[in-house]
Amino acid sequence: MNRRNFCSHAVSAAAGTALGNTADNSGPGTARYPAAGALFRDVRRYRKIDAHEHVGLGGTVDDQLKMADRLGIEKMVISKPVTVESRTAVTPEEFRKGNDLVLEAMKQHPDRYLGLVHINPYFPKESLEEIRRCTDRGMAGLKVYYQVKINDPLFFPIIEKAIDLKMILLVHSHCGIGVGGRLTQYGNIQPNASVPEDFADAARRYPEAMFQYAHLGGGGDWEYALKTIRDFPNIYADTSGSNNEAGIVDYACRMLGEDRLFFGTDSSYYQGVGAILSSGLNDAQRKKIFFTNFNEILRKSGRHVS
Repeated sequence: MNRRNFCSHAVSAAAGTALGNTADNSGPGTARYPAAGALFRDVRRYRKIDAHEHVGLGGTVDDQLKMADRLGIEKMVISKPVTVESRTAVTPEEFRKGNDLVLEAMKQHPDRYLGLVHINPYFPKESLEEIRRCTDRGMAGLKVYYQVKINDPLFFPIIEKAIDLKMILLVHSHCGIGVGGRLTQYGNIQPNASVPEDFADAARRYPEAMFQYAHLGGGGDWEYALKTIRDFPNIYADTSGSNNEAGIVDYACRMLGEDRLFFGTDSSYYQGVGAILSSGLNDAQRKKIFFTNFNEILRKSGRHVS
């Protein structure tokens, strides 16, 4: 266990577990978690856009939509990243194939899915062509993994295209950040993944761009990350991830402000919803994080939810 108090750590995890055990607001879960019934009733009070989700990475589309229905998630922002370490390993053919899966899901469920174009900046010409192809077919933003750091010059044409399109750029953040920003041994697995300082450098270079710092709940020292990016108003953060320590959402709101946070799950559905419901935020703040903030980003490019 890290330096944070174990009991505090358990709160948001328990909230997610409680939601999972009372999905229909009945049954044995209600007895196990006496407050869970009221907690789950709160789920449907809020419109939700899941700003960080995938398709084709486990489970079927039908299973995913059933989970979204259960938790009142109106829209899911999806991508199909290809998780290979080498810069050159994710070829244009591979990221086109992944994007085709997203386009098909959007076609089958246009009222539920918003797509993000996945590309590899190591191939700038092909990436720009793919951005054009996919945005012409309705995709709403860009998604990159960890083949190239966000402040690498290879990334600059991609960032500039996102600016032209008035679209957000969702970037996989490094999950191996230890206390105080030191890279843990896990950091060796993703040598090209972007760390908070890389986000700050890119945001300083391109203040008109919009960057989404991925999965605060993905592990690592989220306090350090938030302190590093807080002075850059064009960096937003999503709350997704499976390491849901209590206090992440409240602390993120204090560091970044309530307008720079997005609700996300990254497939940790109950934990993602539970982390916000178990926070100390007020009703208006929860509405912003669950729905309004990301919808305002979509509005810039005319792809907002009605």
